[in-house]
Amino acid sequence: MDALRSALQPITHNLPAPIRDLGVSLIGDKCYKSLLLDINLEDADCLKLAISKGLGIGIVTMSSIVKVPQILKLINSKSAAGVSFLAYLLETSAMLVALSYNVRNGFPFSTYGETAMIATQNIIISILVLNYSGKAAQAAVFVAGLAAAVGALFTESLVSMSTLKVLQASGGVLGVASKVPQIVAIYQQGGTGQLSAFAVFNYLLGSLSRIFTTLQEVDDPLILYAFVAGFALNAVIAAQMAYYWNAPSPKAKGKQKEVPVEAAPVSTTTATKKGPTTRRRG
Repeated sequence: MDALRSALQPITHNLPAPIRDLGVSLIGDKCYKSLLLDINLEDADCLKLAISKGLGIGIVTMSSIVKVPQILKLINSKSAAGVSFLAYLLETSAMLVALSYNVRNGFPFSTYGETAMIATQNIIISILVLNYSGKAAQAAVFVAGLAAAVGALFTESLVSMSTLKVLQASGGVLGVASKVPQIVAIYQQGGTGQLSAFAVFNYLLGSLSRIFTTLQEVDDPLILYAFVAGFALNAVIAAQMAYYWNAPSPKAKGKQKEVPVEAAPVSTTTATKKGPTTRRRG
């Protein structure tokens, strides 16, 4: 450890000011001094905080692209098969409540930053699902309703903090319930359709990481329980994705069921006509 410390300290003591300021803003003066200046890797509390911050930043970064494959898959296929609009509606509603709750409580951005990015991608996916389901008019109503809800949630005079706390508790249930329609849709179709494996498995890892970061940085059981329940149902969807990995699509199944009709054999036998006889009579 002494050899490692002596090798790293000349670097950590001479970091550029912007990097040093960023480190202090993330983990605080005490942990910055302990981990980077003193290279004290035995400081368990500061080490867990640093890991939590690193995971949080990683989740926020990945969240900016986590559902892009799902968006591209919908656009390229021009089909919403296997993707539940109800699931995205419920999840987006829960995320908007959670976003306003975290912002208005002043929690660290690294513990909820992905919520805004994923909610934005969810709105795009929901519009595409409605559009490819022949419900373009409902997409406009959906966007207008969300805009009104966002305005109300971030306005103290319209939604008080006590009311928002109740909404967060119900929003956690809503977020968990949002997974159920997707699970049912996959089961009923016997396949995952246009559901993106990248989004599913990243969601699973993200929700697991969020349990850790919430335990380390946010003392709020409402948020923790929502992440734990969400992880459990995300695990179910991931298991379905793995189970139906090589399952044919519903269209392919339909083609497999179509059995070509064999043409009836054409008879080649013809009635024989009696030709004139050459036998003499009489």
